[in-house]
Amino acid sequence: MSLSRLNGTLWSTAIVALAIWAFSPVSANAQIVDEPPAAQPPVQEAVQPQAAAHPRPADDGSVTRPLGKPYYIEFRSRSAQSYGHTFAIYGRLNANGRIQTKTVVGLHPATESAVPWMIGHFVLVPSETGASDGDTEDQYVTARFQVLLSADEYKKVIGYIKDLQAKSPVWHAVLYNCNAFVGDIAKFMGMEAPGSTMLMPAEYINSLRELNIRKSAGIVGTPKNVASAEQLRAEALRLPARGNQRAAAVSAEAKPAPAKPEAATAEPARPKPTRSAAAAKDQHAKTQAGSQPGQIDRTNLSPN
Repeated sequence: MSLSRLNGTLWSTAIVALAIWAFSPVSANAQIVDEPPAAQPPVQEAVQPQAAAHPRPADDGSVTRPLGKPYYIEFRSRSAQSYGHTFAIYGRLNANGRIQTKTVVGLHPATESAVPWMIGHFVLVPSETGASDGDTEDQYVTARFQVLLSADEYKKVIGYIKDLQAKSPVWHAVLYNCNAFVGDIAKFMGMEAPGSTMLMPAEYINSLRELNIRKSAGIVGTPKNVASAEQLRAEALRLPARGNQRAAAVSAEAKPAPAKPEAATAEPARPKPTRSAAAAKDQHAKTQAGSQPGQIDRTNLSPN
């Protein structure tokens, strides 16, 4: 190989090496700039599964939510010495849907006397439209039918009840009785009332419930399934027992501990009378008894 050809080869090799060295930083910089966009999708994919692995806790009912219909009206019947009574209660529900306030409305003969009630089987008698004896006590309930009401529905129904009470209708066992009064409220609310007002109170309320419990359109309010009258009575009967147990426990805690007996104080010994003095006293008593025969000390009389 000639010297000139060798020099040309060396120069070519040097030029190629210089070119590689000169352009290598540019390639490196280009790779560094292009890497972040390519790495972004994996980062996003890693974040999404993490969010899915920790979902928001479901509502377990511990957080109180306002009821859509916080008011109610409940048609009831109760037992009585006669054939019973039909009436209604209305008011507000608490956050758990249980009765919080209670106002009673129902038609019955005026006063608690049995005289108007007996006369009312023959002629019309004056009536009252508030609570009668036993209406506020759940242990006497024999049937119930509850309807939930919104604020507007409640205002509408209570307005009609007030107007009905203001008319002060008379009472008659056949012509216009407690069933008819409750039936008028139900009809105003768009419900179907039982065909006869001569049914027994429990039968009337149960029939009213069966006719309307599945209705959701065309009536004021939303019928609701609640605990039966039997369950309501059982719960009411348990409450006094619990109250008595608590009262007994409180009384036992408040009762003071019995005081420790103190040592009896010894009385000073009395000198015994001499035999002659005792004999003289006994002889004096006998003499007095003999001088007043049959005399009795009336200050010591006993009933026995």
